[in-house]
Amino acid sequence: MSEFLLGLLGERLVDGSKAEVDVQSLGAELSLVGLFFGCSLNGPCRQFSGSLSDFYGRFKKASEHKDKLEIVFVSSDQDQKHWQDFVQEMPWPALPFKDRHKKMKLWNKYKVTSIPSLVFVDAATGKIVCRNGLLVVRDDPKGLEFPWGPKPFAEVVAGPLLRNNRQTTDSSSLEGHYVGVYFSAHWCPPCRSLTRVLVESYRIVKEMGHKFEIVFVSADRSEESFQQYFSEMPWLAVPYSDEARRSRLNRLYGIQGIPTLILLDSEGHVITRQGRVEVLNDPECRLFPWHPRPVLELNESNAAQLHEGPCLVLFVDAEEEGELEPAKELIQPIAEKLMAKYKAKEEETPLLFFVAGEDDMSDSLRDYTNLPEAAPLLTILDMSARAKYVRDVEEITPAVVEQFVGDFLAEKLKPEPI
Repeated sequence: MSEFLLGLLGERLVDGSKAEVDVQSLGAELSLVGLFFGCSLNGPCRQFSGSLSDFYGRFKKASEHKDKLEIVFVSSDQDQKHWQDFVQEMPWPALPFKDRHKKMKLWNKYKVTSIPSLVFVDAATGKIVCRNGLLVVRDDPKGLEFPWGPKPFAEVVAGPLLRNNRQTTDSSSLEGHYVGVYFSAHWCPPCRSLTRVLVESYRIVKEMGHKFEIVFVSADRSEESFQQYFSEMPWLAVPYSDEARRSRLNRLYGIQGIPTLILLDSEGHVITRQGRVEVLNDPECRLFPWHPRPVLELNESNAAQLHEGPCLVLFVDAEEEGELEPAKELIQPIAEKLMAKYKAKEEETPLLFFVAGEDDMSDSLRDYTNLPEAAPLLTILDMSARAKYVRDVEEITPAVVEQFVGDFLAEKLKPEPI
């Protein structure tokens, strides 16, 4: 049993009979852990739990890899009785109800934004093997593709792609191109809004001379809706009839909601999962291919990222465009250092960095989180845990920021409720 797994889950879990389960007892052969994030009061969670129980039972009974997999329930329940009743129905263990801190760390670490969610992680390192276990349970009911690890984009997308004039091209034509993998649907109003902007961005990037292509992966509810929507798009699409390939692409990138635009480099590696935000923030495409920026200026189009995990937000007294630059320059070296450290470990950065000026968005955020009116004000906001950390000092220096970030990551700071 890896020391990492003990740190990830703790020494003790519980099962449906209220008995303690020693994490060490999960077995020396364990190589994959499925973290099932859910809540007893959520209908889709209860429905998925039944499907997962069937899958788990078949896997443990018939698979040659049965000792290499375990599921652990990570609950967001607030009521212990509801939680206990739900856990009693599960053939796998759960994190203890009272271990709220460890549960929130897992929700943040794996960027879980919707439930139910099933994330498969390597038992030795905690690295994500598959973000979208819900599709594994649906598409591989016998577990034949274990351990469901990521495959190269070129392999998953392989096959014919459509143009909206009904001609086809082979996916090999994407070689050497930047690629946007666009998960969207006609029934989704935010998708249609993004598509209108993306059509113009696509034109601009192509006119700039970049080798760039977009592949539409539809979540439409009928072939007719797909055709109607795709007729508005000047790029390529996976055929609607090829549901298996569309599902594999959703699984590959762990899509939890639409619209989602994943940007890939010419080798098929992910540049950013935040293509939607980048396109909306850069209508002239000056920053293409939109590599992640260490520090973002808080605005309406990127505010949703505040809910994806802990975020450092430096509030300053700035009303005009350009006045935020000194604040960005102050924290950028610290953000860059943290990004590089976690990139080297092939892990996602545990903290996003923002600067915020004096505007309606900042005022709303201050009101929602009950922050003081001081500026400058250094904060870390953890929306999913409804927690905040505030460093209210007269002068904010790089040393102050670095100490604040280090203490947060080392769990030395005491949270205040939001």
